[in-house]
Amino acid sequence: MSIHTDSARIRQTGRFWGKRLTIRQSEEIMAYLLISPWIIGFIVFLLGPMLASFGLSFFETNMFSWKFVGLDNYATLFSFDSTRSLFWKSLYNTAYYVLFSIPLTIGAGFFIALLLNQEIRGRSAYRVIYYLPSIIPGIAASMVWLYLFQPEFGVINWLLSLVGIEGVRWLFDTRTAKLVFVIMSVWGAGGNMLIFLAGLQGIPTELYEAAMIDGAVAWRRLRHITLPMMSPTIFFVLITNIIFSFQIFTNVYVMTGSAGGPANSTMMYVLHLYLVAFRQYRLGYASALAWVLFLILLLLTLLIFKSSSLWVYYETEVGGERA
Repeated sequence: MSIHTDSARIRQTGRFWGKRLTIRQSEEIMAYLLISPWIIGFIVFLLGPMLASFGLSFFETNMFSWKFVGLDNYATLFSFDSTRSLFWKSLYNTAYYVLFSIPLTIGAGFFIALLLNQEIRGRSAYRVIYYLPSIIPGIAASMVWLYLFQPEFGVINWLLSLVGIEGVRWLFDTRTAKLVFVIMSVWGAGGNMLIFLAGLQGIPTELYEAAMIDGAVAWRRLRHITLPMMSPTIFFVLITNIIFSFQIFTNVYVMTGSAGGPANSTMMYVLHLYLVAFRQYRLGYASALAWVLFLILLLLTLLIFKSSSLWVYYETEVGGERA
């Protein structure tokens, strides 16, 4: 009887608004109190604005005058009339950038990670050097690249002239304007390199040792060990890169002066959204643009998740052994 009484006293250790609580209940309340700042911040600064923007997408408003238009903003958005909507042009430009920049940044980051995972002198210094460009502010990096791509006295055209190639007008030519930002995307490959490097160091060395004993050359080790074991990391990097690439803004805004390049050839989606919202003050239409971008990213993410079962290898443990 005394044992039961003592255990009950141990379980009932606190009071909340006059009510006696068990240890578990006290811990739950404390947990909610500790995470409440995040919950409040999420509701006020993320969920709340998202719901508000969804409501705005059904209005024609500049926040001073309001007019309910239903789905007219979405109808205008998907219109093929270029005088009414730059949606398709900006979506094409952004898709072009994503399609060509993603393989470059992922490939460059993976290749650099492979090199810097080797036992070489000064490896730590090289890692820092390759990672630094990815943390340089976008405005500063854009100004540097703007000088490099300058048609008359830019460094890139000067290097091309040394091998007898006529200078390119780059940002002033519709054929090469988008290519400028694709090339610039490799500048930030250091971020991917760091993630890939962490993944490479998590691969068990026993796998490589067994493969070398079996006579597997470097290419076969890369194909049959490194790539399968790195597939979850590649999967993560692919999704995050697609999300960030669709939101390209700073480079285009700084280097084209918000004009979208010649003939809107660099009018990226988020730049178009920004101009509609904060230059034209069409906040309802801009909200519709934002929600369509959200749905596009959601659909792409779901498709990649759906396809992951075909190419992503997850190491599991069965009966204490890796499978």
